[in-house]
Amino acid sequence: MLDFGGWCSDFSVTQRIALTMDLPGAREPTLELFDRVRREIPRLSHIRRSGDEVVLESEADSPDFMWLALRRTEIRSGHLNPASTDEAYAIHRTVLETAPWFLSLTPLDFECVELTFGLDIEVESDRDSVVSHALLGGSALALLIDSEQESAIDVQPFVGISLTPTRELQASFEVKTRARAVGSSSSHPGPISIYVTVRRNGPLTSLSDLPTIFATLCGHAERLCEERAIPHLVMPIRQAIGAV
Repeated sequence: MLDFGGWCSDFSVTQRIALTMDLPGAREPTLELFDRVRREIPRLSHIRRSGDEVVLESEADSPDFMWLALRRTEIRSGHLNPASTDEAYAIHRTVLETAPWFLSLTPLDFECVELTFGLDIEVESDRDSVVSHALLGGSALALLIDSEQESAIDVQPFVGISLTPTRELQASFEVKTRARAVGSSSSHPGPISIYVTVRRNGPLTSLSDLPTIFATLCGHAERLCEERAIPHLVMPIRQAIGAV
């Protein structure tokens, strides 16, 4: 298996569970869930509240930061710079095994389950120019920009695909340059982010299907990252950084 972290400055694996109904508003289910997850992963030892989101997280300055966040209709979890994909999957499996029971979720509650691989590439030069040079090349889209008189200020391609005929299982490739606002002259250095997301749409037949669904998402995310995102997004962008 490829060392995905070796291709970028930061590598993350995140999970999003989107729900059709609001999560319970009482504090007890949230605290009980957090306590159960903390017993499985002791590093998750800090609770933080931000607006309508409550987060259980590891030490904020940890290089391999982990978190579990609850919003009104979402459950998110993530691991930054894990030692391996297997290590990254631990928090997501724990959430899928415990959250439905502590938060009284049913198969009908699940709008979708998403798994995302994120790869950040540090770059000091203009990020949109790098992406334009790397990915548009001599394509028809490149002809929208007169390179002699104009410069790209927002080049953030997104491509979605269906992995099954029923479109129950979908994937997407996204490049984010965090483009500056139109009319702004500032361009702060920062990473170019590449996201590979695999999504299983709900509702579910049974909560017992979650382990199989998660394994399917992991398999597709690894394959798409290794066979497509790295050779066709990451490598061209890395090569273009020195050319722009």
